[in-house]
Amino acid sequence: MGGYFSDIFYGGKSLLVGLSITFREFFKPTVTVQYPYQTIKMSSRFRGHIELLADDTGNPKCVACGMCQRACPSSCISLDSVSVDIEVDGKVKKKKVLSRYDLNFTTCSLCGQCVENCNFGAIDFSKEYNLASTRKEDFHFDLLDRLKRLEEKKA
Repeated sequence: MGGYFSDIFYGGKSLLVGLSITFREFFKPTVTVQYPYQTIKMSSRFRGHIELLADDTGNPKCVACGMCQRACPSSCISLDSVSVDIEVDGKVKKKKVLSRYDLNFTTCSLCGQCVENCNFGAIDFSKEYNLASTRKEDFHFDLLDRLKRLEEKKA
């Protein structure tokens, strides 16, 4: 019979402790953001999907060396290049130009190996975090096309 009353006592005490914590927190300012209408600033260390960076002329910095593709452990990056003839100081030289840069974000593990292995600073993590979809095709990014559209918006 003694255990019955002690259970009631400790249960009641536990209830009052929980209610006191709730009452204290009720009057503190809220930390919730009204998401669709307000957004928080992403930290500088946030890792979104990768994005191509442009040089001063608006062209991608990528020289199509393929180091990011080789470094990716999940094989989510694929790129292609074409050779073009460029005249420099009266001499014709061949140069590789990026023609396609695709990212399959459904398999990307956000490890950062591609960004670390890029010796030219041509790719970086984006700050885009609002990616939601029910279709996996929405997570296959053509990063070269995205860069061109971004540069058109700036101009």
